[in-house]
Amino acid sequence: MTTDAAAVPDWEMRFRAPRVSLPDWAEDAPDRALFVSNATGTYELYAWDRSSGRQRQVTDRPNGTTDGVLTPDGEAVWWFSDTDGDEFGVWMRQPFGGGEDEPAAPGLAPSYPAGLAIGRDGSAVIGRSTDEDGTTIHLVRAPGAEPVEIYQHRESAGVGDLSHDGTLIALEHTEHGDAMHSALRVVRPDGSTVAELDDTEGGTKELGLAVLGFAPVAGDTRLLVGHQRRGRWEPMIWDPVAGTETALPVDLPGDVGAEWYPDGSALLVEHSFEARSELWRYEPGAPEPVRVETPAGTVSGATARPDGTVEYLWSSAERPPVVRSTSGAVVLDPPGAKAPPSVPVQDAWVEGPGGRIHALVQKPAGEGPFPTVFEIHGGPTWHDSDAFASGPAAWVDHGFAVVRVNYRGSTGYGRAWTDALKHRVGLIELEDIAAVRDWSVASGLADPERLVLAGGSWGGYLTLLGLGTQPDSWALGLAAVPVADYVTAYHDEMEALKAMDRTLLGGTPEEVPERFEASSPLTYVDAVRAPLYISAGVNDPRCPIRQVENYVDRLAARGAVHEVYRYDAGHGSLVVEERIKQVRLELEFALKHLGGGAVVGAPGPEAA
Repeated sequence: MTTDAAAVPDWEMRFRAPRVSLPDWAEDAPDRALFVSNATGTYELYAWDRSSGRQRQVTDRPNGTTDGVLTPDGEAVWWFSDTDGDEFGVWMRQPFGGGEDEPAAPGLAPSYPAGLAIGRDGSAVIGRSTDEDGTTIHLVRAPGAEPVEIYQHRESAGVGDLSHDGTLIALEHTEHGDAMHSALRVVRPDGSTVAELDDTEGGTKELGLAVLGFAPVAGDTRLLVGHQRRGRWEPMIWDPVAGTETALPVDLPGDVGAEWYPDGSALLVEHSFEARSELWRYEPGAPEPVRVETPAGTVSGATARPDGTVEYLWSSAERPPVVRSTSGAVVLDPPGAKAPPSVPVQDAWVEGPGGRIHALVQKPAGEGPFPTVFEIHGGPTWHDSDAFASGPAAWVDHGFAVVRVNYRGSTGYGRAWTDALKHRVGLIELEDIAAVRDWSVASGLADPERLVLAGGSWGGYLTLLGLGTQPDSWALGLAAVPVADYVTAYHDEMEALKAMDRTLLGGTPEEVPERFEASSPLTYVDAVRAPLYISAGVNDPRCPIRQVENYVDRLAARGAVHEVYRYDAGHGSLVVEERIKQVRLELEFALKHLGGGAVVGAPGPEAA
């Protein structure tokens, strides 16, 4: 990707500037690493020999590739091959140094992925999900060997991890019917059960568990797991063979995750609290963890190296991401122009119907009230943080304030806040968004006549639902890859999301039709008055195109002001120019209907 940086406006440059993910390294060959980069203009996988410095592009596909894993010996890269972003495909295998791709498990038909663990002996445990069979998990004992099914269930499940010696397999499953709270099962390679851990009490109690990883030491059967027993995510050590559980004195507010140091002597603790994150080191048996110094902001991923240093991907709303080390070095610095900074984020705490709501605010120079974009995050079990985001920065560059709301259902504020999202789906989140909207106007931040409701995925869903249920509150809507017609979306979406919807709404559209109707944007489409822009991927398995078309047809039938942009990808795009085009179209739509000048930078050929 070659671009004259001097001719590119800042908002575009933030998308075009080369980025890299946190490198993942091979357990038994730590100088061999795998990372994702947009250096060519499309996000693809890259192999990196750290000893020589050589980097090599592994994948090269029109719609990009981000899912890849190194084998423990570092000899091969497994990567997931779907069709134009539809997330339905097979695992491929390529030599680390380059060569032809080949199917990694040729006996398995295409599916949605449900986890992968690769053993030191060449074996692999592969999770699959299909509409016909639900979840199946297969053991492939050697490259090219016939897969053996070791697990099957209609409800969603996945591969958690494989022990160091390959004798234990940890699975996460939701056989109890609650897709938001997994139980754990450890099995042998023949599928026989070693131990169970279930905090849901058969689905009667809403407590989840998560696999964080087996101890990386031969003969060590300890498994690090995440639990919610004290109202938040925190780690503990479970030995499924010995039948013991060891609580850890990591008493930090907010949610806590962890992973092992390479020698198993300590845990690298990742702590998320009030939209920021930090790192700690904890040695089992010690009275408390020790802080690993990182700058204020968000750590999006971290890993401990064999020499004990920690590498982490850091950013803030103001500063673009960088891969750093606790040694003080920048670990991986892609060549090319750097992303321009944006403005820092400010915290707002607003009293809402379900408790205090945390919102993050960015605003341009000058005095308000400003035209304001409420950029609503997807998930719904996710949260916005003090991290660099090119989309909100683009709005600030064009004179808009941006407000991001961590509504009920968001993670990072305790289990009760996340689990509050049940049955009145969509309407609960919009109550919180409405409370923050009222605060933004009363505080003088937002111009009540120029309020934009926007978001992608679940955020796109909330945008459509909000425009229909709160028609007097919003001047304009921008919905990307949204749920628009909940019943049709349920029938067309991937099986794992069907399970999530049954959990959120308490059943299928046939079992609880009144809940699906109350939570579907299509129910309120005739009340929408604000101009509305919708973008959707024609291969999207999460928010399928047919249900979007149903909604658009209803808008068109009554002559509502709207525009629709369809693109050849899945649930979003990994192509930089396509992403820039989408943001430009949103900016142009908003400025046309709200006023405020033109989009910075002349439209390029990709916008034609």
